Amino acid sequence: MQPLENITAMMVFARVVETQSFTEAANSLGLSKSFISKEIAQLEIRLGVKLLERTTRRMVVTEVGRAWYQFCARALQEVQGADAFIRDYHQQPAGNLSIIAPVNFGRRCIVPSLNAFVAQHIHVQVDLDLTDRPVDLQQERYDLAVVVGQTPPAANFHQLTQIEWGLFAAPDYPVAQTPVSHPQQLPRHDYLLFRGAAHTLSLPFRQGKQKLNIDVHSRFRINNSEALLSAAIAGAGIAYLPCYITHEAQQQRQLVRLLPDWQMDDYYSYLVVRQSARPRALVAMFCQQLQAALASDHCFSA
Repeated sequence: MQPLENITAMMVFARVVETQSFTEAANSLGLSKSFISKEIAQLEIRLGVKLLERTTRRMVVTEVGRAWYQFCARALQEVQGADAFIRDYHQQPAGNLSIIAPVNFGRRCIVPSLNAFVAQHIHVQVDLDLTDRPVDLQQERYDLAVVVGQTPPAANFHQLTQIEWGLFAAPDYPVAQTPVSHPQQLPRHDYLLFRGAAHTLSLPFRQGKQKLNIDVHSRFRINNSEALLSAAIAGAGIAYLPCYITHEAQQQRQLVRLLPDWQMDDYYSYLVVRQSARPRALVAMFCQQLQAALASDHCFSA
C-alpha cells in the first residue's frame, strides 16, 4: 500500500468524523455523498480495519478510527495551512519601489518607515536615492519623490508634515546662559546659517500680529543641516535649523532653543507620486503607512 493513496481519503475521513455525517462532509468538501461513502469503504479495505460502524440511524467511530483520526486531522491542518500560505502570498504586495528624498529628511524620517515597510512585506524591493538635488518625476523614473518646501508641488502629491524652524545654541554658548527675550537682541551674535535651497539673509519672526525680519551676521554657512547641527553642538554659534533635526540633541541637553515663543519659517514635506508609478497598490500602501508614521512621530507632534 502506497501512503499517497490515502491522502485524499484521510481528509475525507477527518471531515466525516468532524461532521458526524456523510452528507455534511460531502457538502463541506464540495463532493457527492456517494463519493464520500465509496472513499471510506475503499480506505477501510486498504487499511484492513473498520473505521466507522454505520447503521441506518447513526454512525459511530471505532476505537482504531478515533486513534487514526488524530493523524488525519493533523494532515488536514497542514493542507489547509499550505493553502492559506499560497493565498497570503498572492495577496501580499510585491514589486519594486523607487524613491528619491532629501538627504537629512530622508535619513531621519523616511528610512525608519522604509525599514518597517520592507520588514512587513517580504516581496517588496526598495531603491532609495538620498540627494538634495531638484528632481522632476516627469523626466526621471522614480515612483515617489519626497520634497520639502514652503509651497506645494504642482500636482499629484500628499502632504506629510509641517516642518518648523527655530534658533538653537549649545547650553554653554553665551546667549544660552543669558537668554535673549526679543528678536531685536539677536544681531550682535554669530550665526550658523544654511547655504542652499533654504538659505536666508535675515531671520523671520512672528508672534501674534507682530512680524519682524532681523538681519544677522553669519560667519559660518553650510549646505547641510546635519553639519550645522554638529557646529551648534560644538558651540560655534547660534544655528537656524528645522526643529525635527534637533529633537535628540535637545533631549540630551546638547542644545537649547532660543525664543521658543516666536514662530519662524514653516516648511512642509510632500510625497509626490509619478503618474505612471507601478504597482499602484504598492505605492498607495506605502503612502498611507508613511503618512501614519510621520503623523505619530514625536519630532513633529509637539
